Amino acid sequence: MKQKRQIAILGSTGSIGTQALEVIGEHSDLYEVYCLTANNRVELLARQAHQFKPAAVVIANEARYDELRRLMDDMPDVKVYAGRKALDEIVEAGPIDMVLTAMVGFAGLSPTIHAIRAGKAIALANKETLVVAGELILQLAQQYHTPILPVDSEHSAIFQSLVGEDQNPIEKILLTASGGPFRLKSMEEIAHVTKADALRHPTWDMGAKITIDSASMMNKGFEVIEAKWLFGVEAKQIQVLVHPQSIVHSAVQFQDGSVKAQLGVPDMRLPIQYAFSFPRRLPLSGKRLDLFAAQKLEFFEPDMEKFRCLAMAYEALEKGGNMPCIVNAANEVVNRAFLEDRCQFLQMGDVIAETMQRATFDPSPDYDTYVATDAEARRIATEFLAPLS
Repeated sequence: MKQKRQIAILGSTGSIGTQALEVIGEHSDLYEVYCLTANNRVELLARQAHQFKPAAVVIANEARYDELRRLMDDMPDVKVYAGRKALDEIVEAGPIDMVLTAMVGFAGLSPTIHAIRAGKAIALANKETLVVAGELILQLAQQYHTPILPVDSEHSAIFQSLVGEDQNPIEKILLTASGGPFRLKSMEEIAHVTKADALRHPTWDMGAKITIDSASMMNKGFEVIEAKWLFGVEAKQIQVLVHPQSIVHSAVQFQDGSVKAQLGVPDMRLPIQYAFSFPRRLPLSGKRLDLFAAQKLEFFEPDMEKFRCLAMAYEALEKGGNMPCIVNAANEVVNRAFLEDRCQFLQMGDVIAETMQRATFDPSPDYDTYVATDAEARRIATEFLAPLS
């Protein structure tokens, strides 16, 4: 009897994590949950544990440990841990075959590094890992012979378009973006949007942080940086296309002019499952793409003035070093501030730009530099944000 593949899910209570569990539930003959982790949502984490019966659960917020422990009293065989250190340690567990990094933000960097060093295959949904420390992560993946399989729908589409192309050079990556909820709004209109407006994404159902980043197009900027590291291309080879229908998930142009794309309905379970099953394609329930019903596929150039966060991401990528780390830290601060009504939508870009100017630049950062940079950039962004509140 073939042994089931053991999956650890970092961030199991978020949008990606819950959909990953749907995939595992649909293919319970192939996959088994070894570990589930969350930051704060203990009740959902406990429910997931009762359903999937993992070997261990981890709550990153140590203050919630006792609550989780009580909810798990009837499952004595499941080990319960708490704290950031526990996240780093659990991904190194011997039985784990793959770690799905679905945590949000800089917090995903350390456990991803630990998983790579332990030789675990990485299903990467935490884009900040490559945004902050792409060069380091790739060096470690090569050193420890660890595969990194992209879970973002766009990067999965690029990855799928490259299957079978072997060493054929990439001329250009065509990275699609829905354009978010403010694509057709003027600068004057965007200046007065609320978080409720920003959270109404037209095509994707995502967590709050990523939805806000999508509205500002910082999410797409981060995906540009991520694509550079995943596919070994330069910034000038990555073109962002605003594609409101979200049917073409991204494409690759080769040196003979051919373009290969991956199309499908907006369903994150597909790239999650493909990362789990690669190179196999497994059956997946759900809608199928009907090109007759789609009627039209539109593509537009992004407005870099209106969506300056995308422009700043390109700038950070060109600058290199720890500049993407600075941008990510400042963005995490302003994203949270916007969600808490402490700054306006366009002010997020102002704070990020100011932080890029003030934070200490290091052209050759190591892990400790990234940690220090993250802390410094958060402090600067918070200080600059204070008068805006």
